[in-house]
Amino acid sequence: MYHFEIPPFTDKGSAVSFGQPAAGGGGGGGAAKQAPNSKMLMPTGPAADFKNAQTLPDGTHIAVTTLDGKKSGFKGKVWVWAPKEYNDPKFAKSGFPVLIALPGGAGYPNNYWMGTDLGLQSSISKWYAEGKSKPFILAMPVLNPGPDDKGVYWDGSDIPGQPKMGTWLTDDVPDLMKANFRTIKSRDGWAFMGSSTGGFAGMKAVLKYPDRFKAVVASGPDIVPDSSLWKGHDKEKAENNPELLAKDLIDKKGPDVYIAFQVGDSESNKRTLPDVQKFIATYGNKGPVHTSLKVIPGGKHNAKTYVPNMGEGPIQFISKVMEGPVE
Repeated sequence: MYHFEIPPFTDKGSAVSFGQPAAGGGGGGGAAKQAPNSKMLMPTGPAADFKNAQTLPDGTHIAVTTLDGKKSGFKGKVWVWAPKEYNDPKFAKSGFPVLIALPGGAGYPNNYWMGTDLGLQSSISKWYAEGKSKPFILAMPVLNPGPDDKGVYWDGSDIPGQPKMGTWLTDDVPDLMKANFRTIKSRDGWAFMGSSTGGFAGMKAVLKYPDRFKAVVASGPDIVPDSSLWKGHDKEKAENNPELLAKDLIDKKGPDVYIAFQVGDSESNKRTLPDVQKFIATYGNKGPVHTSLKVIPGGKHNAKTYVPNMGEGPIQFISKVMEGPVE
């Protein structure tokens, strides 16, 4: 019965509140209770309708909701997870950092980080216990508005005439997290991680909005936008090019951002490692663009390669510069 997810032998599909009133129960309310000088932001509400997608052995839940993005106009699924520390009475008045985890490939209709087979959630708990990582809350949105069965993807960007996936990732998803969780007011509590095209989207978001996001773990990423949908939109394409964004950030002298690259030495695209190395040589550790690179011996272009190796440098690199839990 559990295997076939038939209640009451499983809690899949049951409501999850993460300490917030359930959807329809008022939601929000907490913002007025915090001190004006607090670094944390109480949930702003309204509470989302989260349903349990999976329960981990430690009792934490991966939950899912359908978010109707107010700023992007795009409607899609977002999976969320909070570490057990989030509900620890010791941290009841603390805001937690958020890691927006983006997949590679189609990134639709699912975000592959929402499953437990890759071990991202359990790894974050383990790394935190080992003093390597912050106790991140995870946001795992769909990356694209449809399948890439025709080789079409959206570069995590607002491509003219297309669904505004850039606004979805950098506005609507963070707004969902602020509405439902105790988060951190400043950019010191906001980061991305991603693989392949998700690594590109996360890196680009941090470089484009360094006032909102501070760091990213980019695994096997593309370095420049290359979607076929950019055709005829060169100006907008340039505005979403990490190389040009990095140059602009260096020219402006900040704010500081932190990019932890990891690349396998057996990636399917043989240009991935040299392209990352060239980016680092050109823009990395020059002023505000701080970079690190972990080359994974025998590493291939897949999430099973990237997750274990995040704990061997990349997660420490970004955690050192981020805050949380904070009051």
